[in-house]
Amino acid sequence: MSPTVVGLLSLGGLFIFIFMRIPVGIALGVAGSLGYFTLNGLDTTLALLGSIPFEISYNYDLSIIALFVLMGNFAMVSGMSRDLYTMARSLVGHWPGGLASATIVGCAGFAAVSGSSLASAVTMGRVSLPEMDRYKYHPRLATGCVAAGGTLGILIPPSTGFIIYALLTEESIGQLFLAGILPGILLTGLFMITIYLLTRMDPSIGPAGPRLDWRGKLVAVRRASSLIGIVVVVLGGIYLGVFTPVEAAAVGSFLTFVLMIVRGKMNLQTLRFCVLETIKTFAMVYLIVIGAFIFNPFLAITQLPANLAGFVANLNLAPTMILILIIFGYIVLGTFLEGFAIMVLTIPIVFPMIVNMGFDPIWFGVLLVVVLEMSLISPPLGLNVFVVKGIALGVPMAEIFRGIIPFWAAMLVCAILLIVFPQIALILPETMIR
Repeated sequence: MSPTVVGLLSLGGLFIFIFMRIPVGIALGVAGSLGYFTLNGLDTTLALLGSIPFEISYNYDLSIIALFVLMGNFAMVSGMSRDLYTMARSLVGHWPGGLASATIVGCAGFAAVSGSSLASAVTMGRVSLPEMDRYKYHPRLATGCVAAGGTLGILIPPSTGFIIYALLTEESIGQLFLAGILPGILLTGLFMITIYLLTRMDPSIGPAGPRLDWRGKLVAVRRASSLIGIVVVVLGGIYLGVFTPVEAAAVGSFLTFVLMIVRGKMNLQTLRFCVLETIKTFAMVYLIVIGAFIFNPFLAITQLPANLAGFVANLNLAPTMILILIIFGYIVLGTFLEGFAIMVLTIPIVFPMIVNMGFDPIWFGVLLVVVLEMSLISPPLGLNVFVVKGIALGVPMAEIFRGIIPFWAAMLVCAILLIVFPQIALILPETMIR
């Protein structure tokens, strides 16, 4: 049996495993191991299985995930998410749809300490949905903005998506973090414009809230300033070359821990919760990375990526057209696969093509994450939608999916702008101090 046939059979088996709801890391490991065994025999396969987990376990860069997740958990239990929402509400809550816009700003702020879309959606949903319900916001707008705002968690650094992409492609984590800042701000702005347009067409779906005086705004901003300061220290330290990304994660975790103590939220129960949640999240990501590093060497020896690159080259299509086809493929995959699964499945195949066509790998990483954000709110899988449904129990699932359609369109606009103006993502990495 030829290596290419073995590779195709293993890919087919991998998709079957995933559709059977087998965890992605295990599915990757099993499919890669069986394929490797078929081509290279038992001894070589056992050697691979014995070395990969050890090599991953002492990968210095992987610790950044645990540290940033811990930072996000400290921020969550210390009430910083509510402070962010309160600040955003004090500034924009009096606009039409202002509470929805405040939710988007709060999600963006919390994304800067959590790096997780699901955590951002859960945390901000619990804070903002009761408020929007109190002011008679239409459930479609309320739930849609929470689900969409939560997706900012994998675009605005520290992004777990960027870390996984960097590990798979050996690109710079620091450059990817900086590349995500301006697109994250852009997408936040596009979400707020979407809310403005929706409420202009039908003001009843998002009534304006009360306007706070300057003293109330000052109190809200001062309350949230500590968390904003931590974000500035972490990202500013990376940009100025003061910290490596791992060091920045450690500094951020320490500062949020100190802030938790200062606010009187530190006790054995909260510390235990933060540590256990961090271990759970890190273990999930760790398993996916191990599975990917087992599957990817197997995929390389099947020559599937090289054969696909040769096939695409023979099509004589312009690189931009090929890129559009790749993006369309990602959008389709996002309707039935989880974002991390899509990334680890496709990067070994797609990344060599992107590099060969002359596209910047840092820019493509940002574009890929934006497209994967769309998968988080795309039916029928849309993980963020299911998270919001768990909070807004009285809102039908179909209503939530209808609510995210305008925000999905805003993400598509963001992706198009990144393709047309790649410097949106590249200007900060190109000017960072190394």
